Amino acid sequence: MADVDQTVAVALKGYAWLPDLRRRTGGGPVRTRVLGQPAVAVCGPDAARFFYANDMERHSALPGLVVRTLFGRGAVHTLDGAAHRHRKALFTALLLDGDGAVRLAELAGREFDAAAARWRGGPPVRLLDESARVIAAAVSRWVGVPDADRDVDALARDCLAMVDGFATVGPRTVRALLAREVQERRLARLITEVRARPRTGSPLSVIAHHRDDGELLEPRTAAVELLNVIRPAIAVAWFVAFAGHAMDMWPRLQSRLRTGDDEDARAFAHEVRRFYPFAPFLGARATRDLFFQGEPIPAGTLVLLDVYGQNHDPQVWPDPYTFDPDRFLGREIGEFELIPQGGGDPRTGHRCPGEQVTVALLGTLSRRLAELDHYLPPQDTTIDLSRIPARPREGIVLVVPEGRPAAAPAEVSASRSPVSGGS
Repeated sequence: MADVDQTVAVALKGYAWLPDLRRRTGGGPVRTRVLGQPAVAVCGPDAARFFYANDMERHSALPGLVVRTLFGRGAVHTLDGAAHRHRKALFTALLLDGDGAVRLAELAGREFDAAAARWRGGPPVRLLDESARVIAAAVSRWVGVPDADRDVDALARDCLAMVDGFATVGPRTVRALLAREVQERRLARLITEVRARPRTGSPLSVIAHHRDDGELLEPRTAAVELLNVIRPAIAVAWFVAFAGHAMDMWPRLQSRLRTGDDEDARAFAHEVRRFYPFAPFLGARATRDLFFQGEPIPAGTLVLLDVYGQNHDPQVWPDPYTFDPDRFLGREIGEFELIPQGGGDPRTGHRCPGEQVTVALLGTLSRRLAELDHYLPPQDTTIDLSRIPARPREGIVLVVPEGRPAAAPAEVSASRSPVSGGS
């Protein structure tokens, strides 16, 4: 496989590309080429531990289009070493310390309740879009955007576009680039205004006044980092749509969420993140000659960590294509075991510090959705694994009647497949 460039295969197969490639070559490390560069694909907890070692750098492994659409120029994701640790501390203080995740989830819960009241008795709504608006309203308030500067609909739409266009070339990419330009300009102006006011403890103020090497960030860079708090929160709408898909596929889960406790909600959130596709793989570059499981990895080689493959690896997850939240009840999750948002320690490494926010938001909104009397009219709920990022084809359309539905949907047979396009 070393001489065959796999870029086209990635575009055609999506999430199935690396699992299929590894399966054909015995499941161990696989030498290949992507975007004309030599690469080695790895998978599993040991591979994740290797991937997050200090012998890897991220900034040179990120495709320029991913930076321009998803992360933004100058973002923390593009840094390594001491610069990364310093900038990362800004995010860990905002997202991991204190009760920020809990407060944001509470705000989102209240926004969901208000939105659900508007949906009741009205026309069908798309859960993906409406969840994005709910979270956009909550996260705008949480970070400290003044009421007069909030445009929830535009923020939700633009952040969805940034996420939707990061792994493709075409109209979705154009929309993503335009959306980022609009939001970065708007938030850079807001950053400049905030700097003229006394500093507060709001995330907006903290980011506006953050210094690297004693210097304030350029307003545009500060706007990029503010978006790197806002955008991932709004991207949880993808998982909320997947949660709606899961409740439609396995209605008993909705009943369990209605009557369960916080631990049940967290377990459900973790299983949604494990089972459904979001990040297909992650990339880093070896900074020196390395070996992994006997495979030589010369300095400069791309190392691809198969995220989707690991989250569906039967050696890590028994019956991986069975949706089973119980697998997360009553136990701690290893740092390199469940990796939809990276592995390792989020304080010191490259694991997403917003993972705690994701779990809190998803658990809260999944429970709210479970408690909401609703049904899905006939629609195409297929999830095509060749599309990155994957999503239910119609975004999960809901009808929320004035009263309870006349009859709950029947249990779906085990033979019905929730995804298409490979495994």
